[in-house]
Amino acid sequence: MRVTIAEVARRARVSKTTVSRVLNNKADVDAATAIRVREVIAATGYIPSAGAVGLARGVTRTVGMLVPGLTWPWMGEVLQGVADVVESKGYGLLLSTANRGADSLGEFSRQVSAKAFDGLLLVEPPDAVRHLRVLHDSGLPVVVIDDRGRRPAFPSVGTDNRQGGAAAARHLLATGRTRFATVTGPHDFGCTADRLNGFNEAILDAGLTLDPRLIIEGDFTSESGEAAIRQLLETGPEFDAVFAHNDLTAAGVLAGLRKAGRVVPEDVAVVGFDDIPLAAHTQPPLTTIRQPLRQMGETAAGLLLDRLAGAPAPDGPLIVPTELVVRESTQETVSVADSGTLRDESPT
Repeated sequence: MRVTIAEVARRARVSKTTVSRVLNNKADVDAATAIRVREVIAATGYIPSAGAVGLARGVTRTVGMLVPGLTWPWMGEVLQGVADVVESKGYGLLLSTANRGADSLGEFSRQVSAKAFDGLLLVEPPDAVRHLRVLHDSGLPVVVIDDRGRRPAFPSVGTDNRQGGAAAARHLLATGRTRFATVTGPHDFGCTADRLNGFNEAILDAGLTLDPRLIIEGDFTSESGEAAIRQLLETGPEFDAVFAHNDLTAAGVLAGLRKAGRVVPEDVAVVGFDDIPLAAHTQPPLTTIRQPLRQMGETAAGLLLDRLAGAPAPDGPLIVPTELVVRESTQETVSVADSGTLRDESPT
């Protein structure tokens, strides 16, 4: 059986708190007591847990992370960025999901009550902002990753959705497209409004307008992209370009166009958003706006660890720039001066 801190305390004839103070090299422990405790640790082979090491100083050296679920196609990159920073600083990562709704959030609340972690990274699940704001106000450091534009009271790290939408429009304009359809995300997501507004502003700047009949609300799934194309071809005016608000939707758009006999990019050019691994393997490969997902995770983790070290919160959200990645779904390669870095992956 694994030796516990209680067993070490019993054998050394001290309290668990004293054992923890020895583990943390506290100066207020009598030298003879510290020697006795360390002898018991050596004799029993006791391996202290993070909680035991942190008991005396009131910290766990663990960062909590709450995400909606692990099936989101870009979640792995964000998690890897978080893990890289957290582990490099000697912290553990305690991951929770909101997959089971109220049951999941109830379990998460129990972890908060038990002080299982020192600070929280959050990819915001639905209906949780109010509860988490209470936690933040009570002293729990919280940093949000991709906060959907809601701008809660705690620090956040996001991507420049408006600029990304504008870069998509300018790229399509540069390839000669003039009739633009858009398949958005859900209307209550801040990123949906930002991407659509940026796209629309760039089109207006070019002296064109975005036809409201060509704006279809989707739900970030490939099924919604394919359904949007069916609806557009049945009821909408002609279009020669589609901006889909994420790559899964864009994959559905490509499938819908293919089934309708439309050739991409000759008949219709398609741009997505995110640059998940799928984007390079669609038919044809997808031009998209890259979210620097791993960098977002790294930035958020670094911000939280700085907060734990006593650094003040930034004045506003930290925004990581997007990047236009050109592939065969738009064919032509152009330079977009104000979209960040242009990455050309189209054939030479």
